[in-house]
Amino acid sequence: MPYDRTVILGVPFERAQPAVRQALADQGFGVLTEIDVRATLKAKLDHDMEPYLILGACNPPLARRALDADRSIGLLLPCNVVVRAEGDRTVVQALDPGTMVTLTGLDALAPVAEEATRRLDAALASLTDAPV
Repeated sequence: MPYDRTVILGVPFERAQPAVRQALADQGFGVLTEIDVRATLKAKLDHDMEPYLILGACNPPLARRALDADRSIGLLLPCNVVVRAEGDRTVVQALDPGTMVTLTGLDALAPVAEEATRRLDAALASLTDAPV
């Protein structure tokens, strides 16, 4: 079962990542956390790799609804969005919110996952519909 929502952009990482942040913001997601995997691996292991960011995106109303349904759901929050270079293109991936329902088996999370999916899909689609 796929657990991601993915788009590939025909632009370099440096141009794509600000557009990803804006697309998420346009759908009500703020970036709460940011992990620069490339910088971390370089600093800790002297390992070189392509640009790779993990953005912890959160839509507060959706997070509250999910937490009201299951306090332990914080283990799956925020929505992780990966922005990574792949040659001269950029891959943008979001964890499929439906994973929350699949992993927990809680039907009460289904409406939250559906709305989060709709918003994340809209954000990803906007990146492919407009010049970055």
